[in-house]
Amino acid sequence: MSFPIPEFSRKQVQRAGYTLVNFEESEGDFDMEAWHDAFLVLTNWRACHGYPINTFQATLRNKLKKIDPDALVAQRLKRTPSIINKLQRIKGMNLARMQDIGGLRAVVNSLPQLQILHQEYKTTIFTHTLVSEYDYVKEPKESGYRSVHLIYRYKLRYDSPYDGLQLELQMRTKLQHAWATAVETMGTFLRHSLKSSEGPDEWLNFFALVSSAFAHSEKMPLVPGYEHLSKAETYRKTKEDSERLGVREKLERFSSAVRAIPTTGKKRAAYYLVELQLTGDDSNVKITSFARDKLEEANTQYSSAEREAKLTGTQVVLVAAGSIESLKRAYPNYFLDTHEFLTHLEKIARSKFSIVE
Repeated sequence: MSFPIPEFSRKQVQRAGYTLVNFEESEGDFDMEAWHDAFLVLTNWRACHGYPINTFQATLRNKLKKIDPDALVAQRLKRTPSIINKLQRIKGMNLARMQDIGGLRAVVNSLPQLQILHQEYKTTIFTHTLVSEYDYVKEPKESGYRSVHLIYRYKLRYDSPYDGLQLELQMRTKLQHAWATAVETMGTFLRHSLKSSEGPDEWLNFFALVSSAFAHSEKMPLVPGYEHLSKAETYRKTKEDSERLGVREKLERFSSAVRAIPTTGKKRAAYYLVELQLTGDDSNVKITSFARDKLEEANTQYSSAEREAKLTGTQVVLVAAGSIESLKRAYPNYFLDTHEFLTHLEKIARSKFSIVE
């Protein structure tokens, strides 16, 4: 399999990021040729991260064979809107140093399995450099986000054009994954990046509260701002706010439009271009599959779809997974699959802690 190699210097990549941000923030005339050149730089830079991701996922799968053979593993390249949004939100951020353009995710069944996997990576000797580590399970974000992130700088024993590229390895439990899925799904339809703490306070507060309830379930540190609530108080408030906001009804309506997506594991491919199209109250998902030797074509279509998405509001992502079914399991937010989240909400609602005596 052939992978793209970096065609531009780090300074060119950095300048491209500035150009794309300036375009998003401009209100008047803008040099479209400069934007186009910057977009080509971004497209190449992002595509190059596919090589280190592919290497890391093989190691991850080997580790999971002993820890959780049923774990989910998936990889993705960060979407252009997400890249630009991050460049805008974080002061001093530049495209050449962004750590999560290439992402790899592992979802294990239980908290003990997550802790074992985390420790495995901590004790494994790599030629790659562990740049940063964030344990948002022990120290949840105020938004309620809980997961373990490891940032690596890629380096082989021999010189490689991919040396220095960074990638992010996310590790989380199914419960933490269910929460993140619901946040992204609701954010998609509210047209706010809830996962970036942008949007209506009532929804941001609700998901932070639910995450604290889930933390109670996993007997882990609570979300900042909710430590003062007991388990019973957290569960009762979660039930009340869920009913007040009509969470179940909204999420079920969102998912009903895509239930007809094929779930058979027979249709296999190496890469999938996923386009979530929203029109009024309706939605549908378009999937284009690519064979392993069609990565360059996949990246070309990915870039083209993203340009169109700026006009249509379509959500676009290029992901790699073993089958349509594993794709749906690993990236359920793109299929509006929040069944797992709603199941846990129901457990909270039926819990003895939610019953007011």
